Amino acid sequence: MADPRPCVILGGGVAAYGAAEALRAAGYDGPVTLVSAEPVVPYDRPALSKAFLQGQKTAEEILLKPPEHYQRLGIELRLGQRATAVDLDRRELVLEPGERLPFAVLLIATGAEPVRLRLPGFDLPGVRYLRSLADAQALREDLSRAERVLVVGCGFIGAEVAASARMLGKQVTVVDPLPVPLAGPLGEEVGGILAEVHRRHGIELRLGQKVAELRGHRSVEEAVLESGERIACDLVVVGVGVRPAVALFQGSGLQIENGILVDEHCATGVPGVYAAGDVANWWHPAIGRRLRVEHFDNAAQQGAAAARAIAGDPQPYAPVPYFWSDQFDLNLQYAGYPGPWDQVVLRGDKAAPSVTAFYLRQGVVEAVVTINRPRELRPGRRLVEAQARVDPAVLADPSTDLRALAQPARQAE
Repeated sequence: MADPRPCVILGGGVAAYGAAEALRAAGYDGPVTLVSAEPVVPYDRPALSKAFLQGQKTAEEILLKPPEHYQRLGIELRLGQRATAVDLDRRELVLEPGERLPFAVLLIATGAEPVRLRLPGFDLPGVRYLRSLADAQALREDLSRAERVLVVGCGFIGAEVAASARMLGKQVTVVDPLPVPLAGPLGEEVGGILAEVHRRHGIELRLGQKVAELRGHRSVEEAVLESGERIACDLVVVGVGVRPAVALFQGSGLQIENGILVDEHCATGVPGVYAAGDVANWWHPAIGRRLRVEHFDNAAQQGAAAARAIAGDPQPYAPVPYFWSDQFDLNLQYAGYPGPWDQVVLRGDKAAPSVTAFYLRQGVVEAVVTINRPRELRPGRRLVEAQARVDPAVLADPSTDLRALAQPARQAE
């Protein structure tokens, strides 16, 4: 659809990339400007904690597309420029050092930002967070010199950084207040499997504990836990979660509640303003509730969905969220809806590990996780899509053919 309105995409992650691609594919021929505070074009952010940190890929190799690609699409890049204010009434973004950038349509894809700890000593040199390419470059340089690495927090970033540091030959200790890694999103059964994998590879886990302070002279030298235990370290990586990057839009007229509220077409309550990716809290029509998902696959798809809506072809955005994580020789894949469950059904061998876990709520399959069993993800995902009710004993039975089980569920969708 031809459209002369100037569109600004604010953000430089995969949601912005997906939107830029989809706008042109949908026939949007108005001016498109991508504004990012980072000085590089969008890149594969999940690689930062794995292949890039381990030195297996360069910065150029993780770019989603080179700068020339955006030029061919007729998309203006404003890289290394931070937005300092937004005026939705006047339809303007204010960029450093004061330039005003007009727009008719705005897509907010500002993503999320790390939660920073304000405890004593966390301002010492040698304390790192990982979100951007610049963060990863600094961390990789620090890892080349470090011997004893402390990771604070064992969510996905913490677990992946810990695995990468150990694979580089470092002594690694992980501290987390939860009883197992990733207990929040994956539960104690699956989290316990991950804990054993990390221990088997030589990582020291201090679970159910918190860091009280960091100490050091010119840089960090040790951590003191609330238990009183002291852990020597010359590098600390903090991964205690992220929050949606919404500060710019406070008081702008947008509804903000755990992100920017949007409908199933990624539209806010302000005409011509959309949001996608980690920053968006959207209405999921298939399950009748709101979701905010902090993963690569969702950001790419939702950016594209918002672009199609902008171009005049709105379709309800109703995916089954998906993400993956690689830690050592463990490949974990997840498909499903985050939220409470009342039963976890496991099939496979936890010791190997080679396991598929089904998360049920009131008998309905809400999510599936595979660990080194990628073939079972697709049929498991079909059960989630169909909101299927399956006897837990049937799911747990290793002789059950999940593909055959998923077929009638797929036909019933």
